[in-house]
Amino acid sequence: MSDIRNPELFEAGERKIQWVERNMPLLKAISEDFVKSQPFAGITIALSVHLEAKTALLCRVLARGGAKMHVTGSNPLSTQDDIAAALAHGNIESGGTDAAIDVHAYYNATPEEYEKHLIAVLESAPQIVIDDGGDLVNLLHTRLRHLLPNVIGGCEETTTGVIRLQAMAREGLLAYPVIAVNNAKCKYLFDNRYGTGQSVWDGINRTTNLIVAGKTVVVAGYGWCGRGIALRADGFGARVIVTEIDPVRALEARMDGYDVMPMTDAAPLGDVFVTATGCRDVIDERHFDLLKDGAILCNAGHFNIEIAMSKLEGYAISKYEARQNIIGYNLKNNNTVFIIAEGRLVNLASGDGHPAEIMDMSFAIQALSARYLLEHRGDLTHGVYDVPAELDDKVARMKLASDGLAIDTLTAEQAQYLDSWNA
Repeated sequence: MSDIRNPELFEAGERKIQWVERNMPLLKAISEDFVKSQPFAGITIALSVHLEAKTALLCRVLARGGAKMHVTGSNPLSTQDDIAAALAHGNIESGGTDAAIDVHAYYNATPEEYEKHLIAVLESAPQIVIDDGGDLVNLLHTRLRHLLPNVIGGCEETTTGVIRLQAMAREGLLAYPVIAVNNAKCKYLFDNRYGTGQSVWDGINRTTNLIVAGKTVVVAGYGWCGRGIALRADGFGARVIVTEIDPVRALEARMDGYDVMPMTDAAPLGDVFVTATGCRDVIDERHFDLLKDGAILCNAGHFNIEIAMSKLEGYAISKYEARQNIIGYNLKNNNTVFIIAEGRLVNLASGDGHPAEIMDMSFAIQALSARYLLEHRGDLTHGVYDVPAELDDKVARMKLASDGLAIDTLTAEQAQYLDSWNA
């Protein structure tokens, strides 16, 4: 039985889901295939992904393919209660075909409630686990190990989760095969760069209502997410500073036209800070007194540890709500710094997440990877696997076709030439 905040919100949530479905042609095509082939008949799937409209559509597509879906969020501040209500209600009464789905999630859940919801979906004894950040994997490998024999495999949506899984695999702790969806080209080249780049600034701009042009933006981390955030900040007219620990990425940022320096040097210069590293304490006690009065800090990494919030809570002499979803922290040096969304994932805790067209590619990869796990049941040993190249290419071709685009193909002579060593 679902555990949601307000079932009466289902109509508002349904409208959101219908809107994104109109703009996600890849999932629509996959859904039509799944309805016919029923690849997940008799299969239980536990899913923990940011629970908003695009995720809801993914859940319905998997359910249309026969899956018994048990769904929760992957961040207490990114769950949208109207979406949870729509999934739990279904849309059969209004002429649709999607039945109710088991949902355990609501906005602003306490840490205890959030964990309770994770456990609830895992108690369904899933064969497939779809995760965003690795919380389900962690529980399965610690408190709920008795459920591991049921698991055929899993999929991981985000960089942070893949890092955790790879560490587990290196130590021989990972008990089933996992597809690293985040590492697919059709995921990180588009979702992480263009999706994060746009949605982070959507969240910042709607929350602050301040101009970006003319400000100095500090982007911590120059992976694919950091690249996208910096690109959009530059497009808005900001001066961009990048902080990095990787010399190659730092050099790339420099050649992309951005300033590069350590965070201790960037801290006094920045007006807006966005962390996107996957690491902890990127901005911490070393930097608090260096920040200028009025600096705005937010996080685009999965967990709320990139800005050392617990240290800031102890360091500040007082705090107050400056604006909805913005807390001002008064520091000992009489400066005030502002934190958006409690240091949680800003594009979802302060916005609607990535654009529908971007998540269409990412969730197409998710859906096809989940089917791949079933098709190769017993063939994959415990470990972390890249998305097969043929699935990546399939999604790219589907996306091109949905935009009315075509590309060249090699002639037989060209293919032979490329495959030969003799020019």
